[in-house]
Amino acid sequence: MLFQQSKMASMGEMIGNIAHQWRQPLMELSSIFMLIQSRIEYEGKISNTELLKQIGKSEEITSYMSQTIEDFRNFFAKEKKKEEYRLSKQISLSVSMVNNSLKQNNIKLEILLHKNPKHYGYKNEYAQVLINILNNARDALLLKNIENPKITLAVDKIDNFSILTVEDNAGGITIKPIEKVFEPFFTLDKKDGTGIGLFMSKLIVENNMNGKLLVENGKYGAKFIIKIPLY
Repeated sequence: MLFQQSKMASMGEMIGNIAHQWRQPLMELSSIFMLIQSRIEYEGKISNTELLKQIGKSEEITSYMSQTIEDFRNFFAKEKKKEEYRLSKQISLSVSMVNNSLKQNNIKLEILLHKNPKHYGYKNEYAQVLINILNNARDALLLKNIENPKITLAVDKIDNFSILTVEDNAGGITIKPIEKVFEPFFTLDKKDGTGIGLFMSKLIVENNMNGKLLVENGKYGAKFIIKIPLY
């Protein structure tokens, strides 16, 4: 039941992210149509050159929107086999899915790629965990109405482990013990929160990746650490 609820919650998050991704291109398409309409209504005509130019812009926008759908569809596709992947690629995928939501809320995202280790496993699961953590950081920043909100994502390789940290500047987690954030249905008063995201993320990292998902309070806020052994 928890796995099913987690899947539905993730799909709800993804639909929200698609809305964020599409809002700007839809506005751009609308402005193109308004430009064409105004040229015809007020000038009585529009040149073939100008029309072809605007059609070209529209095609670029719709192509981007189509690719967005493809990215989200692939994200939820059942992965049939493990494969080797660079960590930077899954970070890029995860960030692309939440970036518009961060920008809309004026949240700065800083990425520090000290190393770019390879993993072997189900690559979409890593992206799913990272998206959950980024969404959690975003919600904490919005809940506390932080001035100059920021999320810092850093990647490194220590011994035979990849280390990815996600730290916000929302002031940290006051609940004790801090590991309670990984308990099912723990939401920290988030609006529409299910409390499943971090719980499922920990299960995925520790059961499917033989790794560790840890949390601590950093200098400016909560810091989540994904530690995965490299094979």
